[in-house]
Amino acid sequence: MTRTKVNLAYITNDSTRKSTFKKRKKGLMKKAHELSALCDVETCVIIFSTYSAEPEVWPTHLGAQRVIAKFRRMPEQEQSKKMANQESFARERLAKSEEKLRKQQKDNRQKEVADLMYRCLVGGGLEYLGFIDLRDLGWLLNQNTRDAGRRIESLKKMRAVGSGGRQEGEGGADAAGVATAAAPEMDLPAEAQFYQLNPDFPWNMGSGMGPSFFYP
Repeated sequence: MTRTKVNLAYITNDSTRKSTFKKRKKGLMKKAHELSALCDVETCVIIFSTYSAEPEVWPTHLGAQRVIAKFRRMPEQEQSKKMANQESFARERLAKSEEKLRKQQKDNRQKEVADLMYRCLVGGGLEYLGFIDLRDLGWLLNQNTRDAGRRIESLKKMRAVGSGGRQEGEGGADAAGVATAAAPEMDLPAEAQFYQLNPDFPWNMGSGMGPSFFYP
């Protein structure tokens, strides 16, 4: 069963918040014990909450004091080297979310421009397209034209090699088989050919070197 993604926001319902606290606290203590036992590392957990007058400590008060003392003896620079707080955690999550959004925007724009190209290939008009669409579509068509030209030249060379081999009576069948096997790729559907010729599409987002793949 797929687990639902938890919304990391304050729980306003008192009973739900208390129940979640107890469940998460138990899980945290269990993970700390597993980390200490499996990896032989010194670990402690200290929890202050409104549900208990005294802080809850794992494994023991003495064990927690030993870990804290060892931490304080470290140079200040070493103490903060791998330290994480709520701000850095939120910043990291934000960066990941922004990267995910950029990838989704690239994917969406890729499909939009590819769809425009296919419609033009079957006789669709260009009157309704704006400057950004025309620019991206023109760049894409030019790129595909160059890629198709290079592929055609490659197929011609393969056929020439096959023909030369047959004339010499050595390896002709193998070379011809390679050429014949390569040729059907040109009969793939238009969309399949597009992705085959452009595995890294879209290119240079916002770099000014190619299409932007973004609406202004």
